[in-house]
Amino acid sequence: MSVDWSFVRLKDYCTKIGSGSTPRGGANVYLDSGNVCLIRSQNIYNDGFSENGLVFISDSDAEKLNNVEIELNDVLINITGDSVARVCLAPKDKLPARVNQHVAIIRTVKNELDPKFVRYFLTDNNTQNHLLTLAGTGATRNALTKGMLEEFLVPKPDILIQKKISKILSDLDEKIHLNNQINQTLESIAQTIFKSWYIDFDPVRAKIAAKLEGADPEIAAMCVISGKSEAELKQMPDDDFAELQATAALFPDELVESELGEVPKGWDAITLGNFLEIKRGGSPRPIQNFMAPTGYPWVKIADATADPSPFLFKTKEFIIKEGLRKTVYLKKGSLILTNSATPGLPKFLELDACIHDGWLYFPQKKHFSDNYLYFLFLKLRTQLVAQGNGSVFTNLKTDILRNQVVLVPTKEVIEKFDFQVGKILEMMKTQCIQSSNLSDLRDTLLPKLLSGKVSVLGFQGEVA
Repeated sequence: MSVDWSFVRLKDYCTKIGSGSTPRGGANVYLDSGNVCLIRSQNIYNDGFSENGLVFISDSDAEKLNNVEIELNDVLINITGDSVARVCLAPKDKLPARVNQHVAIIRTVKNELDPKFVRYFLTDNNTQNHLLTLAGTGATRNALTKGMLEEFLVPKPDILIQKKISKILSDLDEKIHLNNQINQTLESIAQTIFKSWYIDFDPVRAKIAAKLEGADPEIAAMCVISGKSEAELKQMPDDDFAELQATAALFPDELVESELGEVPKGWDAITLGNFLEIKRGGSPRPIQNFMAPTGYPWVKIADATADPSPFLFKTKEFIIKEGLRKTVYLKKGSLILTNSATPGLPKFLELDACIHDGWLYFPQKKHFSDNYLYFLFLKLRTQLVAQGNGSVFTNLKTDILRNQVVLVPTKEVIEKFDFQVGKILEMMKTQCIQSSNLSDLRDTLLPKLLSGKVSVLGFQGEVA
């Protein structure tokens, strides 16, 4: 660190350092919605807050936990378990909130220690390693105690410098967050198309209704597919109109009974194994003997769950060449599916990588495109997981997937979906690549800003 910056104990510049609590009754009193959030360790990541697994508690239970109420800009840190030392800022849009006993609140004296600066310092790789070392000194599980946090040393440059450093880094994070929001919208659009075409059968039902009313079935389907009125259709360029017309023509105008209930005429209900070769990845054992700082990317479930996008661009771990004989090495572009820990989660590989036996892959397929399968797996996920088994983790065995009865539209309809959704996925990929580059830039700048190797004195941005 810069010789000009003093180090201070957190407790000397904080008004609160302490963990939360779980309401009496534990998980039995958690709610799916409510006025007050209960933030737990699974919600806290170094790159931000995650809503996965977010629960709520009643107003009466919240009242009993007023002593662990979160305030705006509180620093939240995981203090136990495998996620120990993960840090984020309290999310403004999730307040009011409380934290459970696995999470500690660090509330700084704002005019002395900028909370954003503290958060970034705590996420620095060197700091993380220090925290993890401290957490590992206990007799049983990893844990950071109140005393450890109180005595923890943090740099304390001038408050203006702290805020400038925070501003530089948070601007990058805000752009990443914006990209993530754009991608959430894009994926929602793609999922809406999938649901409309393959679950609700909106184009088919529109044709059926139009026939009963003596209207033009094709125009009715075109309106449903495009979201446009008849008047708006007439204003479309000729080429766009013709393409939309061709798409509408692919859908039948009748529903028939099947094993899956009513489905469009000409579409079948068939087990997935008729169209896919389904195989598991592989793991060299003991895996520790094959790990290395560099080598062949080793895809873990945590790599997939860390990024909400459909794509997996990088891994945290690598294996040596000798491990290739006991694993499966896949090329960039491959579609993979988790079968354990967090089962039923599909991802597109955006790098050549090895997958362990917690993943499924599909070396041979017919009729279905990867884009279609991605959204089909998302739709089937709850159903597939319910069929899984395992004493610790739910396991999605290959037979479960192979024997799953699915709707099989015509190949032409799938190809049209593949074309439309493929463009959306490409836009999402572009946003992801930009976010990845911004993340790398932030991670490069972070230690240099914190060490004073990169000066902020010439920074012109405003600070609050």
